[in-house]
Amino acid sequence: MGDPIKKVTLQDGTVRYRFVIDVGRDSDGKRKQLTVTMDTAKAAKDELARLRHERRTGQLILPSKMTVSQLLDAYMASKKDDVEESTLVGYRNALVHVYEYLGHIRLQELTEDHVESMVAWLLVNARRRGGEKGSGLRTTTADGVLGRLRAALRLAVRRRLVARNVAEFITIPRMARKADRRENQREKPWNVAEVREFVVGVRDDRCFAPLLLGLMGLRPAEVAGLRWSDIDFEAGTLDVANTRTMIGNATVLEKDTKSEAGERTLPLPEPVKLALMQSQVVQEAERAAMGSYYLESGYVFVDLLGQSMSTRQLREHAYSAMNRLGLRKVRLYDARHSCLTFLAVSGIPDTILAAWAGHTNAAFTKRVYVHPTAADMQEAVVHLNALLGVGEGPSQAPM
Repeated sequence: MGDPIKKVTLQDGTVRYRFVIDVGRDSDGKRKQLTVTMDTAKAAKDELARLRHERRTGQLILPSKMTVSQLLDAYMASKKDDVEESTLVGYRNALVHVYEYLGHIRLQELTEDHVESMVAWLLVNARRRGGEKGSGLRTTTADGVLGRLRAALRLAVRRRLVARNVAEFITIPRMARKADRRENQREKPWNVAEVREFVVGVRDDRCFAPLLLGLMGLRPAEVAGLRWSDIDFEAGTLDVANTRTMIGNATVLEKDTKSEAGERTLPLPEPVKLALMQSQVVQEAERAAMGSYYLESGYVFVDLLGQSMSTRQLREHAYSAMNRLGLRKVRLYDARHSCLTFLAVSGIPDTILAAWAGHTNAAFTKRVYVHPTAADMQEAVVHLNALLGVGEGPSQAPM
């Protein structure tokens, strides 16, 4: 076989060294070739050796004009049949910033410096809505943007479009996280006393049962999706198998649970069981009063005409009750945090806590949902009193 490297002379007399190498086949089975031109014979020889080695080991990356925007399009297309519609919307919203800041760059020219520059921009000047325009995003939001970019670049690595993921080890600066926590302290979930005050205050509310379901740890979408057919009063259980969530706070999306662990059967606390039974009585009375205007939907959380209501309506109803009772306004989702915190400090095992919440990872449940207060820590004080000898004379205090 002859030397694949050929000496070529350009019109201006410049000498170059060129070779052609097979690099595989396209989707139609046709042979693909790569033409390489170098300044010196040695450079051409070294490049040919490198390409042959990468072809043999499956590491060959072919030159590509694909931009970051085109990669993001391919990534979203790959997720179309893999995640729920509501999740896809979240992905698109996160990637808006990547399209804007990095979309024009060729994928194979993207560097860690580009990604770090984007992160700095996200934290300083990327906000479009929900605050002062032109200000920075919250660090949690920036984390989501960076996470989607990482995932898209992993796809590029798998498809041999790039050799490595340049965003893999880029993180949000620690100082930015600390500043964000100081400036945006989130409202703490209700404590036990506040939960009890709310329960007493909404006892006569026609939506008492749906509100209690939130306080026993169901997600708002699970409350809105609960059907009477999911409840077994004789067994004292309810099945969490259906959800009604919202896209863009406007469109209702009905689907199964968020994860396999989310599909679960929970025993009904007696107060919740009684509230649900009372809710059935109320709906029967409303059905009788409305006659043919009543349209049976089969859901627990319904309006006066029997039609299912959304998580947005549940949230607004809860906020209205909080305002009427003079209680701290907290996110409706935080009722779930309050429930899981109460169960955790009451000694419920981690595995049961995670199963109740519909999580696969008990460590995640405790890290994200359990927020002990000073009052919750009183049990620890009892044990420390014994350890530190409170009430004993100095000579009896432990060394």
